[in-house]
Amino acid sequence: MAKREVYKMIDLFAGCGGLSLGLEQSGFTPWFVNEIVEQFVNTYKYNHTLSDEHYYIGDIAKLNDDIDKYKKLFNGITLVCGGPPCQGFSMANRQRLIDDPRNSLYKQYLIFLNHVRPTFFIMENVKGMMNKFDEIIQNFNDYLGEEYQFDYSILKAQDYGVPQNRERFIMIGNRIGIPPKKIFVEIEKSKRQSFVLRDALIGLPHLEPRKQKGAKDIENDESGYTERDFEYIKNGFYNFINDGREIHKLYNHKNRYNNPRDLEIYRRLPQGANSLHESIADIMPYKRRNDIFKDKYYKLDENQICKTITSHMKFDCNMYIHPWEARGLSPREAARIQTFPDDYYFTGAQNMWYAQIGNAVPVKLAKAIGDGIMKFL
Repeated sequence: MAKREVYKMIDLFAGCGGLSLGLEQSGFTPWFVNEIVEQFVNTYKYNHTLSDEHYYIGDIAKLNDDIDKYKKLFNGITLVCGGPPCQGFSMANRQRLIDDPRNSLYKQYLIFLNHVRPTFFIMENVKGMMNKFDEIIQNFNDYLGEEYQFDYSILKAQDYGVPQNRERFIMIGNRIGIPPKKIFVEIEKSKRQSFVLRDALIGLPHLEPRKQKGAKDIENDESGYTERDFEYIKNGFYNFINDGREIHKLYNHKNRYNNPRDLEIYRRLPQGANSLHESIADIMPYKRRNDIFKDKYYKLDENQICKTITSHMKFDCNMYIHPWEARGLSPREAARIQTFPDDYYFTGAQNMWYAQIGNAVPVKLAKAIGDGIMKFL
């Protein structure tokens, strides 16, 4: 029997592992993980079997300083991926990306690529980065030379089955002579009709708001559980995110505390309505600044794709009101919208579940990218 080729992958700024998981589903082998937030790494570790020496929990700049210690481990890397945060990115900012100290992580990503020189790399970022692409080309050429070819595309998660409005700048490069546009053509072959929000939510248990403020450890049938036995409705969405596997546990499906006013707003709003809706005019806070706070509350429409899941959900879910229940989305519901499989478990406190999920790349978008690259390996 032929030995299976191993395509080693390094994930930088890995978070809880959404990008990694999608690429793993397409055939890449997670090999090394860098993430500065230990809580996020704990989730990655829980869901993977890598040994501790394959993790670097800390600043990528320090990893680059210590890179010689990892030379043997970094030999023969097929893919480096990651989304370096660019806090200094703005169309109005005339300072070059590479020179803005707020973008030091972007610079460190380039330094890492120069050290490791993988066969392929992926950089994902906000859609607006496309307006800086000429500058990005110069930055990458300065650090990598002309050995690499690279290009970008703006990919819409909803085009790949993800029930969510999410657009990302995806840049792919390689040093084996493949025109990057050919890779994006292959990625586009994974396009499929999107699911809608109802597909992701249907069949999950009803939840009531937690009655006591601060009682985070309470778990019951009303407000939910971190883990419980459960039988899912086996619809097309279930098969899509779980790849046909049978899951018999429900994880991270818990509601949080909400004050009575918010709960009344949740109850009154019709689907698709925001803070300006007449049904809540008498109890809506911030009335004098409605133009600013029109999206302070938003009730999702079950027949549409969801608005972009973000890490802001760790503070509240007022912009992510469940379409038919008077509550915000649970972490498990947000994870399903991000196309995490149902057995992907999030560790830590509940607000950190939301932070991890909101920061992640949708798993099935990542898989489509991986499938496109895999065609050339």
